[in-house]
Amino acid sequence: MLRVISLNLNGIRSALTKGMFDWLATQNADIVCVQELKAHLADIPEAAKSPPGYHSFFHAAEKKGYSGVGIYSREKPDRVIEGFGNTEFDAEGRYIQADFGRLSVVSLYLPSGSSSEERQNAKFRFLEQFRPQLEHLANTAKTGQREVILCGDWNIAHQEIDLKNWKSNQKNSGFLPEERAWLSAVFDDLGWVDTYRRLYPSATGEAYTWWSNRGQAWANNVGWRIDYQIATSGLANLARQATIYKAQRFSDHSPLCMDYDWPLAA
Repeated sequence: MLRVISLNLNGIRSALTKGMFDWLATQNADIVCVQELKAHLADIPEAAKSPPGYHSFFHAAEKKGYSGVGIYSREKPDRVIEGFGNTEFDAEGRYIQADFGRLSVVSLYLPSGSSSEERQNAKFRFLEQFRPQLEHLANTAKTGQREVILCGDWNIAHQEIDLKNWKSNQKNSGFLPEERAWLSAVFDDLGWVDTYRRLYPSATGEAYTWWSNRGQAWANNVGWRIDYQIATSGLANLARQATIYKAQRFSDHSPLCMDYDWPLAA
């Protein structure tokens, strides 16, 4: 089995102090995708930069203490790509890709639009400008060249069952009709597969991966499912099980752990 974990760290240094890397050492994960590093490479502690048994690769944002993505892998990848060729969003550290034989794994962090109208407009720009990359990756799978998995914080709850208070959030970033329609097109038009939903089509509260730090959201499980492992169909068909780890809190997100019947050396 290929075990892949995705987690928005909400700060890699913070997650380290909360025991995330101690937990990771017990998980037997082959590939770990992380988002929201909030650190430049030089500022990442060695225990988080090079955990035992893993190769590590990061794409930090130019702005200090902001965004950033990374990939840890047991096997050394054949190639690592930082960014998807977009000047505005590559500067924010939102995309890193590692290729292993016929498999490509991407750690992805979509913008949040919740802080301001300006950032929501930036999010809409990202959705528009990232679609060609999704089309390109999907086409490589259709030609039989490789399978691809996009792990990360997509900052969009796709369906009503993906968040607790969907009725009151229909005009809020993360559940806007335009955002949800964009994600539907990723699945319906481009052929990508939401692997968790493939396995658990009706899961509700147990599927949430993010909780606001306000009020009692965590205690009352008032959450959102915004972290996904979205794959090309060949790999998605090999997804066998998924878990969302909630016994400890390393971040305001929980790790999404998935097993695929896929040899890493394929």
